[in-house]
Amino acid sequence: MIFQALPPLSLYIHVPWCIKKCPYCDFNSHELKANLDEDIFVKALLKDFEYQLPRVWGRPIRSIFIGGGTPSLLSAKAIDQLISGIRSLSVVLPDSEITLEANPGTFEVDKFKGFKEAGVNRLSLGIQSLHDHLLQRIGRVHDRDQAIRAIYEARHIFTNLNCDLMYGLPGQTIDESLADLQQVLDFGPDHLSFYHLTIEPNTLFYKFPPTLPDQEAVHLIEREIYRILESNNYIHYEVSAYAKDNRQSKHNLNYWTFGDYIGIGPGAHGKISFPDQIIRTAKIKHPNHYLASIDSVSEIEEITLISDDNIPFEFMMNALRLNQGFSLSLFSERTGMSLETIKPILDRAVEKKLINYDDQSLYPTELGQLFLNDLIGLFL
Repeated sequence: MIFQALPPLSLYIHVPWCIKKCPYCDFNSHELKANLDEDIFVKALLKDFEYQLPRVWGRPIRSIFIGGGTPSLLSAKAIDQLISGIRSLSVVLPDSEITLEANPGTFEVDKFKGFKEAGVNRLSLGIQSLHDHLLQRIGRVHDRDQAIRAIYEARHIFTNLNCDLMYGLPGQTIDESLADLQQVLDFGPDHLSFYHLTIEPNTLFYKFPPTLPDQEAVHLIEREIYRILESNNYIHYEVSAYAKDNRQSKHNLNYWTFGDYIGIGPGAHGKISFPDQIIRTAKIKHPNHYLASIDSVSEIEEITLISDDNIPFEFMMNALRLNQGFSLSLFSERTGMSLETIKPILDRAVEKKLINYDDQSLYPTELGQLFLNDLIGLFL
C-alpha cells in the first residue's frame, strides 16, 4: 500500500454533554448535572488537537464538525475560543464548512448569532419531529413550538441549514411522518437528514423496547419521503441525506469518500493516512477521565493500525452509502491499493445484481441499496 497523495483532512470535535440522554441514543453523551467550566474544556480540546498536529503537518483542514452530545449547550464565547484556537494552530481553508449541531431546546437568538460570528457557517438542528406526543415518546427536551421557532430563526441567521428528522417512531403514523417533512420543507432548509429509528444496544429503548411501526409502514414512508423530496429538488445523495444542489455536507462527504479526519474530545474517533499505512484513533470516552488525563496523550488515546486486508471493506463501508456511487480512481487514491485487489469481489457483486460498474465509475443498484449490509459484507 503506497499513497501517491494523502486524502483531504477534516476535523471532528466532540462535545459529550446533553440536557438529557435520549432513550434511543447510543452516542457518547452524558447528562450535564453541574455547571461546565468551559475554559477548562476548550483548553483540553486545543491540547488534544496539538497532540495530533505532528501527524498532519502541512495538511490544511477542509471542514470542521462540532458534534455531540449537544454542542449548542456551550456559549458563543466558548465556540469562538475553540474555533480561533484551531485556526491559530493549523491552516483552516477559507471556504471550509464549519458545522455545529444544535438542539432546539437550547435555542437563543443572540447566542446563535454569536455562533455565526465565531465562524460557524452551517447549523444542524436536531428537530426529529414536530408532534409533541412523539417528541415526548423519544425523550426529546424540546417541543413543537421551540422547534418551529428554532428553524425560523436559524433560517434567518445561517445561509446553510440542515434539519434532522426521524421516522419509524413509537406509535407514529405515516401521515404524522409526512406532515413533519412537509412542515420542515416550508422553511426551505438546504439539507435534510432523515433517519429511521433503530434500536441500538446500550440504550434505554434496548432494555425497554417500544412498539414501532411495522416494516411495511416504514417502507411506505421511505418511498413517500423520497418522492416528496425529489419533487422539491432535493438530491438523495447518501442513504439518509438529501440536499439542494451544491449543499451536500462537505464534512460527511469526506467520511463517505474515505477521507482523513482528526477526532478530538471525549470518545472522538479519527482516521489518519500516512504514505504507507492508515491508523484509527479513539479518545477515552468518559468526560471526567478525559479532562483528568489530558496532559498525557497515551492516557486519552488508543491507536489502531488498519490492516491491508481490512482497508477495502472500510472503504466500501463508507463509499457504498453514496447513492450515485463513486469514480473507480477514488479507490486507489484513498486506499493506496490497486483496484485489481478487489476485482473478483466486484464481479461477484455484479453477478448478484448489487452493483454496476464500468471503466470510470461504480454505483450500487436499487437492489444493492436495499441490501446494503449484504453488499458491504462481500468485502469482509
